[in-house]
Amino acid sequence: MSRVKASTMDADLQKVFGKPVPELYEAAVGHDASPALARALELRSFLALTEEQVARVRDRVRADMDPERDMGELSADKLRFDAQWLEAALDARDGYRAAIGELLRTMPPPDQRARPVRTTQLRATASLPPSAAPAPQCAGAAQARRR
Repeated sequence: MSRVKASTMDADLQKVFGKPVPELYEAAVGHDASPALARALELRSFLALTEEQVARVRDRVRADMDPERDMGELSADKLRFDAQWLEAALDARDGYRAAIGELLRTMPPPDQRARPVRTTQLRATASLPPSAAPAPQCAGAAQARRR
């Protein structure tokens, strides 16, 4: 994916994980890398690619609308297509930014490792007196039929 291209979330990733993005990619391949780091970098790569697409469409529209350009070269169909492409790329960018933001807000602190939870199973040791025992299911059904 896109490790070289910058993304608009790089500063947030660096702030949360405490290292520049290139170092985070190196740390993510280690055996003790957190799943949150791997997921964040995967989303970051998608974001960087999407932001590159947004920039390409923006630059293409700017070039098409250059005042020095021949007006006969303008194409409404081409501009409509670019507008649709730009809208799709911006929606994707917003989605990736939101996903990264949510991940960074909800993940455990980087220094807190997931530890297995030790549970104990409780056993009931008290017995019920015979009069408190529930009646068999069929007893209630027989009384209901007689009425």
